Amino acid sequence: MFTLIFEYVVVGLYLLALVVVVLYSFGQLHLIYTFLHHRSTRPKRPPLQGDEDLPFVTIQLPIFNEMYVVERLLEATAAQDYPLERFEIQLLDDSTDETVDIAAEKIAELQARGVQVTHVRRPDRVGFKAGALAYGLEFAKGEFVAIFDADFLPNPDFLRGTLSYFDTDEVGLVQARWEHINQHYSLFTEVQAFHLDAHFTLEQYGRYRGGYCMNFNGTAGVWRKSCIEDAGGWEADTLTEDLDLSYRAQLKGWRFVYVDEVGAPAELPAELSAIKSQQYRWMKGGAEVAAKMLGQVWRSPISFAKKIHASLHLLSSSIFIMVLLLGAMSVPLLYIKHAIMDGKMGILVYPISLLISSFFILIGFYVVTMWHREKDFTSMLKRLVFYYVPFLSFSMGLSLHNSIAVIEGYMGKKTPFIRTPKFNITKRSDSWNKAKYQKRKLGRGVYGEIFLFFYFCFGIGMSFYFDDMAITPFFLMQAFGFGSVGLMSIKHSLGIELPLLRRRRLATMN
Repeated sequence: MFTLIFEYVVVGLYLLALVVVVLYSFGQLHLIYTFLHHRSTRPKRPPLQGDEDLPFVTIQLPIFNEMYVVERLLEATAAQDYPLERFEIQLLDDSTDETVDIAAEKIAELQARGVQVTHVRRPDRVGFKAGALAYGLEFAKGEFVAIFDADFLPNPDFLRGTLSYFDTDEVGLVQARWEHINQHYSLFTEVQAFHLDAHFTLEQYGRYRGGYCMNFNGTAGVWRKSCIEDAGGWEADTLTEDLDLSYRAQLKGWRFVYVDEVGAPAELPAELSAIKSQQYRWMKGGAEVAAKMLGQVWRSPISFAKKIHASLHLLSSSIFIMVLLLGAMSVPLLYIKHAIMDGKMGILVYPISLLISSFFILIGFYVVTMWHREKDFTSMLKRLVFYYVPFLSFSMGLSLHNSIAVIEGYMGKKTPFIRTPKFNITKRSDSWNKAKYQKRKLGRGVYGEIFLFFYFCFGIGMSFYFDDMAITPFFLMQAFGFGSVGLMSIKHSLGIELPLLRRRRLATMN
């Protein structure tokens, strides 16, 4: 009786995870189709010309303890190819360390050069980033509001390039593409760039051109001020205030535009604790917004297709729970197949075939991205070969950490906004291990990651024991992912960098 219950539980959980992963994959397949269908008809608008009749813009820079990057942020923002009398900068500074003095000195220098820049200091840090943006908006003079996080270095043509897309009064946001100033720093930064390029190329562009709900990415975008106000303003009840406001605005009828031609360079997190902090905030915040907004999406008058895509979008962080569940159930499923069912899986053959199809859809997702970005087959193939499997393994290795964040989000457990520290890492010789803002405390999930490393090593042993090698590559990627994430978490908590992760040889391949 116990054996039968065990079988049903394992197979049931496996099939549940499988179905969700397959549905998500087919949603991504439709975004691929949308991108390819509209790629040749991409609407391009020339940047704004001349200095007459340009709209006034407020540039908001929300920061908290950014001593390493605040000067370069202010300098890059002030260097916009835009009349000085037509834009203002708000440094929304909630810092509690020497960042305040560094910023004040730089602001005085810029003011002497004629730049309209204000050092905004709130009496408290209520609402974190959302609170800071709302506070600054109260006295923002601009018809449009551009937002940059501390790790960004906007190009001089950013304002002219994005503002030209506000061609009708219904456009509430123009989102630009993220670029990467330290992509070649390490394997971690290469993998992050690999994924982010796909997100902007296919997800953002696909949703925009398909007429589906897209999101402001929290930075490198320009809002129409009246859109923010009409949607109810910035709210701090989730960790992803950008996604929250995006959906509230679009459900009120505002149109969003994604511009692939305008890029904004930024610094990618270079050490694992920073990556985990960022992932935790994105995943938990995504779940919080899903819990908050899904009901409103389905009660809204938007089309059924838009509701489906919006649901897949809002629930996308939940895919990590399914990936974790799929992997965890694969080991006992292998035992059931050989020790109980005598090597025959029967009804599971077809679902597993769907999983394989999902794997190839994911490959296609990144192949299309690389082809669009690289414009050269050899470069595309090199990048795909070198980074696709590490990306998959790294994603699997983060699935426990991200699953905890998602579950907490759905449960309504509130936690403070944890910033992603930046260290001005721009070239391979730069180092972060002696910098301030390092988190030396091990996260609670690290022990689980180490356990899962041994768990999947056991699965590899089982596959050899039963002479069933079909699932061995999956176990290998899981073991590598959890092992590397767990080990790097420990190493980075001790401030130890691993030079072997630096991509010195591959950095020149593009």
